[in-house]
Amino acid sequence: MANLKERKEKVSQKLENIDNVIMVMSGKGGVGKTTVAVNLAVALALEGRKVGLLDVDLHGPDVVRMLGGREAKISAVGEEILPPQVHGIKVISISQFLDNDNDAVIWRGPLKTGAIMQFIGDVAWGELDYLIIDAPPGTGDEPLTVFQNVEKIKGALIVTSPSVVSQDDVERAINFVKKMNKQIIGIVENMSYFICPNCKTKHFIFGEGGGRVLAEKYNLELLAQIPLDSTVRENMDAGKPVAYFGTPEVTSSYVNLGKKVIEKVETVR
Repeated sequence: MANLKERKEKVSQKLENIDNVIMVMSGKGGVGKTTVAVNLAVALALEGRKVGLLDVDLHGPDVVRMLGGREAKISAVGEEILPPQVHGIKVISISQFLDNDNDAVIWRGPLKTGAIMQFIGDVAWGELDYLIIDAPPGTGDEPLTVFQNVEKIKGALIVTSPSVVSQDDVERAINFVKKMNKQIIGIVENMSYFICPNCKTKHFIFGEGGGRVLAEKYNLELLAQIPLDSTVRENMDAGKPVAYFGTPEVTSSYVNLGKKVIEKVETVR
C-alpha cells in the first residue's frame, strides 16, 4: 500500500507541470484510435503546444512506430526516465522497454496498474501543455487505472467509425467515461468516407452518419470526420504521421481537429 501511495504522490507531482491530460479511447478495436491519438498529438504540436504522448496499450503498443520513433531511445537521469522527442513530441510506450518488437506482454491487472503509474510518475515529462494518452480498446484495466489515478484529466476523446457495430461498442465507452464522472471532449469519426481519386466522389464504405448519431444521442460534439485514404496506412506504417505527411484532405482534418480540441479545452478552465 505504501508503494502505491508513493506512486500516486509521484503522479500528482508530475501532473503539476502538465496543463491538460486527454485520453483517446474507443470501445471498438480497429477504428484507428492510435492513428487519431498520434496525429492529434502532432496537430497540437503544429499549433505550438508542448506535447507528450503516452501509450498505455500494453498489449498492442503501436504509438512509437506510428510516430516514427523506433530508433529514438529512452535514457535515464537518476531515478527518472527521459522520454525521447520525435517530431517535437515526448513519447513513452512499453515497446521502448522490450528486447524485441514482437515480444508479448503477458500481464494481469496489478502489473498493468504499476506500469502505467510509473509511466506517468517516473518519467521526466517536464512542462507540457498536453499529455495525450492512447488507451487500448474497451473499458478494462488501462483506462480504469488512468481515470482513477489521474485526477487532473481534462477528459476523453472518443473514436468511432461509421458502422453500426462500432457505434454499439463505442456507446459502452461513452457510458464508461460517464460512470467515471469524467468529461467527454467530443467524438471523432474515423474512416468516414473514401474520395475516389478519379471521379472525386465520396463513397461511404463503412456506412454514413454513425458519429453524428452518437453525438446527437449523447449531446456531444462531432469534432472531426477523417476520410479513409490508403496513404494513411502507408504513412503510419512507415512512421510518417499524416498530420505532417498526409494528403491535403487528411492533413487538414487533423489540423482542424487539433484546433477544435484547443478551442474546447483551453477556453474552459
